[in-house]
Amino acid sequence: MKNRILLLLTILLSWCSIAQTTVSGTVTDAQGKPVNGANIYLEGTYDGASSDENGKFSFDTVETGTQNLIVSMISYETYMQAGDVSYLKDLTIVLREAINELTGVTLTAGTFEAGDNSKASVLKPLDIVTTAGAAGDFVAALQTLPGTSTVNEDGRLFVRGGAAGETQVFIDGLRVFQPFNATANNIPTRGRFSPFLFKGITFSTGGYSAEYGQALSSVLLLNTTDVPDQEKTDIQVMSVGGGLGHTEIWGDTSLSINTSYINLAPYQLLVPNDQGARWNKPFESLSGEAVLRIKKEKSIFKLYSGFSHSNLDIEQEDINFTDFVNFKLKNNNLYFNTSYKRFLENEWTVNLGASISSDTNSIGVLQDDIRTEETGTHVKVKVGKSFSNRFKLRFGGEHFVIDYKDSFVAQDGFSAQSGALDNLSAIFTETDVFFSNRLAMKVGARGEYTSLLDTFVLSPRVSLAYKSSDKGQFSLAYGDFYQNPLTAYTKYTRALRPEKTAHYILNYQFLGDGKTFRAEAYYKKYDDLVKFDTESPLFNSEFNNFGDGYASGIDIFFRDNKSVKNLDYWVSYSYLDTQRNFLNYPARATPTFAPKHSASLVTKYFITDWRSQVGFSYNYGSGRSYDNPNTAEFLAEKTKSYNNLSINWAYLISQQKILYFSVNNVAGFNNVNGYQYADAPNAIGQFDRRAIRPTADTFFFVGFFWTISNDKSSNQLDNL
Repeated sequence: MKNRILLLLTILLSWCSIAQTTVSGTVTDAQGKPVNGANIYLEGTYDGASSDENGKFSFDTVETGTQNLIVSMISYETYMQAGDVSYLKDLTIVLREAINELTGVTLTAGTFEAGDNSKASVLKPLDIVTTAGAAGDFVAALQTLPGTSTVNEDGRLFVRGGAAGETQVFIDGLRVFQPFNATANNIPTRGRFSPFLFKGITFSTGGYSAEYGQALSSVLLLNTTDVPDQEKTDIQVMSVGGGLGHTEIWGDTSLSINTSYINLAPYQLLVPNDQGARWNKPFESLSGEAVLRIKKEKSIFKLYSGFSHSNLDIEQEDINFTDFVNFKLKNNNLYFNTSYKRFLENEWTVNLGASISSDTNSIGVLQDDIRTEETGTHVKVKVGKSFSNRFKLRFGGEHFVIDYKDSFVAQDGFSAQSGALDNLSAIFTETDVFFSNRLAMKVGARGEYTSLLDTFVLSPRVSLAYKSSDKGQFSLAYGDFYQNPLTAYTKYTRALRPEKTAHYILNYQFLGDGKTFRAEAYYKKYDDLVKFDTESPLFNSEFNNFGDGYASGIDIFFRDNKSVKNLDYWVSYSYLDTQRNFLNYPARATPTFAPKHSASLVTKYFITDWRSQVGFSYNYGSGRSYDNPNTAEFLAEKTKSYNNLSINWAYLISQQKILYFSVNNVAGFNNVNGYQYADAPNAIGQFDRRAIRPTADTFFFVGFFWTISNDKSSNQLDNL
């Protein structure tokens, strides 16, 4: 009996040893370096081992047939190999680095982001509205960034040698056709929108995504808040008017409203220091905005609406008239924007949206009457798919309808009408490819067809980013960008082509330790710019696309909010070299809106003992070109340099009550915006001129801001 048992055990042990299979191999990374501590096992079993310091592993298993071998390690993508267990020997396994969205490379060429959740941010939403001199206008705050030029008499965004009309504004991905308030000559405009309704801003100074078009120079993307954190009411009492805002929440639904009334008449009575102008009726406006949000588990719906009414009556000095020239303006603007985002299965997303706007102006110049009407519609669909953390795809299409009409009635009864109707359709596609945590690429293309010009254009776009260190990275970008000529030209002729630029950008960014440093070099080539042969575009002008030009420069940005406690500051500098032959220019020249040097210094300091935030901003621009008809050269003269030092002080009366004070151009610099020359020479053959200066050198603002909220700690400091 004992012999039989021994024989049985011997047979059993022999069978087990024969049935066992050894799984072995070496684990390395993409550079061939051994990976220590990787977890290797057969799926669904307890058979496995860890790699040693040489990356080697070995373990025995009694499993047979086809098995799945799994190799996992932190910071690497999980490796899987299926095969007969008998062949899983002396393997060489190469692990790919996992893509980390928090610490990996990001594409930043030409883009400044302002969002609390963006790792590429150089500004936060708070910065947009706490910058001294900005007075709550996000455009004025953006003018402290490199790549922008301050054109004091205009107020819109001029980016890297581009005209103001070369920048487009989008809310939640949808076009805003009239983003700025209407105004008179030499009176700077402001953006129409209240900053407190937006969670973040992306400002692309060039090389922007294929999703956006019809902008030769840049795009400004405003994103409304998805979900408000609490119900609250904001009350504003200001030296120039007042405002009221409220947010209400019902479960998954929320509504935010904001209204404001501005009237500069009381201010003009207190500070009657207008230069070259007399106000019959100072600027007055009534505006409001509302955002309705419905957020579900896998979807979010937003409806944004805004309206504004403004009017003014001003008399301005003109060298060609003995008396001041009267200018009256009434503007009405209505804008609706709706968007819907749905998260589908298998990492698919769908975005649907539409916007419509109506903008009308009633203008009186001397005894002549002008009326303009523009209706714009934008419909858009975008689909996205994340195939993996290494490859993402987006594609979509959109359609624009822009209907513009104007009418002119002269004092003597002469009248004229003109207009333009354009249907523009576009398709776009774009991919993000992450080769590793250090190398990424974005490739896209955009095609557009415009019925007004009967033209199709194709725009390739590509960006490349390489992370050179844990905190620094380089980026490259190239793209073609097209934009239809302004309606000021197309209302007289259809025989034009879209204007074009090509952008070339090299960027370096360092981000860490509370510091941000960016340096960016760029080159822009302009083709097919519109030219005409009269003093201004008229019905009898000869139009063509023979214009061209270039813009090149260097932008530098540095921010530090950590070195000194409670101190936050940033410095910007831009060098711009640009020339164009466009409009009625006889030859290439530097445009009047393009200073060669621009610089800004912005500081914010919180004084705990005073319960105050104080700050100042200094903006500098070198002299801008102007044409002197008394000399033979074209646009050869330069104005004096532009200087502006502004200060602000926010005092917390209590946690939710703030007293705010600011002064724009506190030093009273006598800035000159340009010169107006007489239409005819004087008795000695010289053209007389007058300096075009701001209507006021300084501007004072005082406001009281009160927030009523559930947490009793929120305030409007981020709206000042």
